[in-house]
Amino acid sequence: MAFVITSPCKDEKAAECVEVCPVDCIEEGKDMFYIDPDICIDCGACEAVCPVQAIFIEDEVPEEETAYIELNRKFFKKQ
Repeated sequence: MAFVITSPCKDEKAAECVEVCPVDCIEEGKDMFYIDPDICIDCGACEAVCPVQAIFIEDEVPEEETAYIELNRKFFKKQ
């Protein structure tokens, strides 16, 4: 299970998460960042530094944000 970036990141893209990720699993998309679930080691470093509280462990994504789980997966399947 990986972390997921949700709607507060959209158009914010603060990037603190990218700077602290020890495995470089966070990539920049057109309007937000995405976490590669195949690379993420579930360390939580990104969640701790997100200034807009956009990052959640997959099982704890708020119900109104669950669409971002699939958006995240689709982002990495396109590559």
